[in-house]
Amino acid sequence: QLQLVESGGGLVQPGGSLRLSCTASGVSLENFFIGWFRQAPGKEREGVSCISHGSSKEYYAESVKGRFTISRDNAKNTVYLQMTSLTPEDTAVYFCYAYIGLDGYWGQGTQVTVSS
Repeated sequence: QLQLVESGGGLVQPGGSLRLSCTASGVSLENFFIGWFRQAPGKEREGVSCISHGSSKEYYAESVKGRFTISRDNAKNTVYLQMTSLTPEDTAVYFCYAYIGLDGYWGQGTQVTVSS
């Protein structure tokens, strides 16, 4: 059974940076498509970025394009989300999601708070 654990969240000032990690156990992520989602209080969960299993394709929501970068290290069974130029609008719980075929798995989320 695949288990995902996000880490790297925290409190950061506007304009700051954070790197989130999504580490898997139980199964190799190598063949999974990985996405990062976020959910702010009172809002629906939204897609932020995703990366194909071969890292050949990446997708970014318009709101984070140019500021966030997704990457993966299959040797570490980890996917990263580098976030820069953070604004209060980026405050949310960030989740990673791994899917292959009809099977999808969520992590428990990590809180990112952007505030001065």
